[in-house]
Amino acid sequence: MKRISGIVIVALLCSLLPLRGQAVELNVAGKSALLMDVATGTVLYESNSHEKLAPASVTKVMTMLLIMEAIDSGKIGWNDMVTASEAAAAKGGSQIYLKVGETMSVSDMLKSIAVSSANDCACAMAEHIAGSESAFVDMMNTRAKELGMNDTNFVNCTGLDDGENAVNHRTSAYDIALMSRELLKNHPAIKNYTTIWMDTVRDGAFGLSNTNKLIRFYSGATGLKTGFTSGAGYCLSASAQRDGMELIAVSMGCETSQIRNAACKSMLDYGFANFAVISPEITEVEPVPVKLGKTTAVDTQLGNTASLLVDKAQKSGITMDVQMEEAVTAPVAQGQRLGTLTVRAGEQVLSEVPLVAAESVERLSWGDLFGMVLQRTAMAKT
Repeated sequence: MKRISGIVIVALLCSLLPLRGQAVELNVAGKSALLMDVATGTVLYESNSHEKLAPASVTKVMTMLLIMEAIDSGKIGWNDMVTASEAAAAKGGSQIYLKVGETMSVSDMLKSIAVSSANDCACAMAEHIAGSESAFVDMMNTRAKELGMNDTNFVNCTGLDDGENAVNHRTSAYDIALMSRELLKNHPAIKNYTTIWMDTVRDGAFGLSNTNKLIRFYSGATGLKTGFTSGAGYCLSASAQRDGMELIAVSMGCETSQIRNAACKSMLDYGFANFAVISPEITEVEPVPVKLGKTTAVDTQLGNTASLLVDKAQKSGITMDVQMEEAVTAPVAQGQRLGTLTVRAGEQVLSEVPLVAAESVERLSWGDLFGMVLQRTAMAKT
């Protein structure tokens, strides 16, 4: 195996375990808090992050996730019209005051949920997708289990402290970060709604103002969802993106909205100041020779494009080298491993990324080989 150094451009490739949950001094108020990197899922800060607490309207992160999954799967469309039921129109708390029988597009319903935390729209969308709110809640809990949200049990799609069963409506800062990450990473169109500061529905007749003030006052903010009830206190899942890195800060059980905003802002500031995420690239790696192949060489590419999160203090000390096979014998399958890219910070190996065949190469047949012999014989005679 040949070794090649100094010809690979790498930014950062997969999460560093030493970063997870490291002790840092942050002034974060509230009952529970957590900071997570979206690309890698690495936890950069946590405080009581698995305590089961009432999330209030941060519940709607899951509601929005299921709406986006229904849209992206083709189950529903952006312009589908949704009819408000008596149950939806009767929802209290934050709302846009839907009337029984009123219709509104999926797009405007989602906008009202994301921007103004409209409980009536959340209920209407739950019924539109699942037939009833209770059936939708079953979907929420099923999806939570799939995401590894082991601290979570939903009893409604809004987060309201309504009904005798509301005491069982619980999740954690860690689980909120998990569902927030899923929403942001796999359904980027949600940001068309979560980044709105002010807008309208009903053809401009009803104004919406974002309950997440960081959207206006924090650079790079992308969302995501606020929450408040007397039982839950002030909660927030706040996301922001700078220099290619997106973070989620979750704060639960704060005494005021100003305190929850400050808690998330301090976590986001800490993350952006101390960490970096970039995608890998390779350049100038020569094709690997192929013996007995219909082509004489095969190009290589990275076997995965996972991101790497590192402390900014490490960034200047990152080195990398490539080890490649001298040659391979056909047939070569696309994706077949041909080498390894090793990334280090000092003596510590951060990641070993496979380098694989970019395309397949068929083996020469006996007929091909016989024809080559005849051709060489003829050329020799001339």
